[in-house]
Amino acid sequence: MSERQDDAAEGGAVGVRWPELLTAVLFMAIAAVVMVDSRRIGAGWADDGPQSGYFPFYVGLAMFCAGAWTALTQLRRWHTFELFAEGAQLRSVWTILWPMVVYVALIPWLGIYVSSTVLISYFMARHGRHHLALTAAVALAVPLIFFFVFERWFLVPLPKGPVEAMLGL
Repeated sequence: MSERQDDAAEGGAVGVRWPELLTAVLFMAIAAVVMVDSRRIGAGWADDGPQSGYFPFYVGLAMFCAGAWTALTQLRRWHTFELFAEGAQLRSVWTILWPMVVYVALIPWLGIYVSSTVLISYFMARHGRHHLALTAAVALAVPLIFFFVFERWFLVPLPKGPVEAMLGL
């Protein structure tokens, strides 16, 4: 491939320049939030030792520096093309990513147990091509096991939806 190809190469391939730069900038933004909030709660040294935000501030600073280094490195070699992912690889990622996004979006309305049942069912049927009986057994058993482990054993409540409310859980 030539050195000055666009990130959208033939077949839907993507170069590393935009993914690396955007990830570095996002990393720097998260680090900035950590540092600002650490300063808000106190990131200095008090008479009795470090304040609450001391260590988080320096972790945020290290994160910011790492993101800045990655961004600057990527900007310096902006005109070289390195393959990040081909079209088939990107499609494979999207087939996993979108169901996960839907899963996370459904948790506030359906609760984690029903949402997990739906997600497990989808993946087992669609990607695993398992039979209905096995899919139903696993999709119901896994959230049920998590319910007993978290809710009953560890006493950690997880988000519940209308089904759990109807069952009085």
